[in-house]
Amino acid sequence: MSRIGKKAIEIPAGVTVTLDGQSVTVKGPKGQLAWTVVEEIAITQEGNELSLAMREDNQRSRAMWGLSRTLVSNMVEGVSKGFEKSLELVGVGYRAAMKGNVLSLQLGFSHDVDIPPPPGITFSSGKQTEVKISGIDKQVVGEIASKIRRIRPPEPYKGKGVRYAGEQVRRKEGKKK
Repeated sequence: MSRIGKKAIEIPAGVTVTLDGQSVTVKGPKGQLAWTVVEEIAITQEGNELSLAMREDNQRSRAMWGLSRTLVSNMVEGVSKGFEKSLELVGVGYRAAMKGNVLSLQLGFSHDVDIPPPPGITFSSGKQTEVKISGIDKQVVGEIASKIRRIRPPEPYKGKGVRYAGEQVRRKEGKKK
């Protein structure tokens, strides 16, 4: 049995959840998200709690139960609080700047790398070596952060590159004379 799937989802004040068959729509102060729950899972709303249950007990239902609960919970959290990922730029001359709402990165290439934000995502750069990505959809925020990191991943000899905030990069020993 899924320990995650058993937990009820608390709906905070200011967030409304609409169930229409298998589709779930969550509206909150930061925006609106919608998702269709798979057929193996039944979703019910009682007061200010959402609960998910398996319709039948098989391998796929057990796998989808915890996943569905987590995805709906992330939707509720996203429209109420939002999600944020931070990236650090480590290296001489590596910096980030905002050109309107487009993120412009200087990462040691002969050109600047400009990244337009997808719908629902905002970039901010407090310092020149920090980038904050925020939005209501956890998956999209993580995916954009991963794409930016992939442009210049941290290398193991000097540690230069784009890394997540707080990420530890394993360093290798250089050449010996």
